[in-house]
Amino acid sequence: MKNILLAVTGGIAAYKAIDLTSKLTQSGYQVRVMLTEHAKQFVTPLAFQAISRNHIYTDTFDEKDVSEIQHITLADWADAVIVAPATANTISKLANGLADNMVTSTLLATTAPVFIAPAMNVHMLEHPSTVENMSRLRNYGYKFIAPGEGYLACGYVARGRMEEPITILTIIDDYFKEQAQPQTFALKGKNVLVTAGPTVEKVDAVRYFTNRSSGKMGYALAEAARDLGANVTLVSGETNLTQPVGVEFVQVTSAEDMFQAVKSRMNDMDMIIKAAAVADYTPVETSEHKMKKKDGDLQLTFKRTTDILKYLGEHKDKQYLVGFAAETDNVEEYAMGKLKKKNADVIVANHVANETIGFRSSDNEVDMYFANGDKVPIAKASKQQVAIKILNEITSRWED
Repeated sequence: MKNILLAVTGGIAAYKAIDLTSKLTQSGYQVRVMLTEHAKQFVTPLAFQAISRNHIYTDTFDEKDVSEIQHITLADWADAVIVAPATANTISKLANGLADNMVTSTLLATTAPVFIAPAMNVHMLEHPSTVENMSRLRNYGYKFIAPGEGYLACGYVARGRMEEPITILTIIDDYFKEQAQPQTFALKGKNVLVTAGPTVEKVDAVRYFTNRSSGKMGYALAEAARDLGANVTLVSGETNLTQPVGVEFVQVTSAEDMFQAVKSRMNDMDMIIKAAAVADYTPVETSEHKMKKKDGDLQLTFKRTTDILKYLGEHKDKQYLVGFAAETDNVEEYAMGKLKKKNADVIVANHVANETIGFRSSDNEVDMYFANGDKVPIAKASKQQVAIKILNEITSRWED
């Protein structure tokens, strides 16, 4: 029997946490519940106590047992922690290490996996501070259960609904099933290079061309490869992401920088995953000083950058080559064309016109096109989950 610590914070979706407690309990989990003071404005401790048949924890200083410190005991007791619903306020506190109530104190003390199910207005969810806080927590190892789309309490019909309890239960079940399987290191001893993020092409001392890539997919792939036992090199353009632990990190700026970094390392690699969004063109002339505004139009001349994926396809030896295709239309046609022209082993394609899975999104949904003709769709999930599925598909094929 696994121990689940459920943290309920102050949003209208707190009513769903009662149902979640019931479903977890009926599935055989031992459930203990913590409520913030704001959560108690929406639901009562008694409801959770009746369903879980355990004490409910609301106050850090209201010790149920004087022989122990309850937030430390709970932190150690849990096999997994679920924060549902997770408000923007609590997410912000966790991201910044605040411990001003029972929930945040316990979460700061636990070493168990933490699953966060956000619930809030769509504009709050998409606010830069919330996005940054969630990114920071992902880098800490927190697992997010993405909110769904639908009618919100504020009257909007948009993304921000806490995921349904039955789905959260399935995610928790799947997590423990995976943990019960023997740990696999399908890439143990292999050298894997991943490119990530955008490139920046200089115009003058203050201006440049770039793109909307956040680097999240590439970073997630680097972390997933590391967890599978690989020796990982991450060649990254400029991003706001935290450098992953346990990988060799190479910072680059321009397309030429990235090409040189990849070219100099490719012979030592067993697999190269080119997930970066590299500029196709760069200005012919640049200025070390700011170009002053003049009357009339400005014309710039651009030249092609080196096609890194094509170069790798032409010069690869033993390397398994993975390319990415971010398209806005005719996704399959362009992905298949890229697979052949670049001599790649697989192309991972996604439809970036869909903002919920496009650049800067925390989720992705892709189709994998293999050189042997296989096509493998991967359903919408967090980029961390998609990365794991991509590598699982690759490692089951690449030796062949």
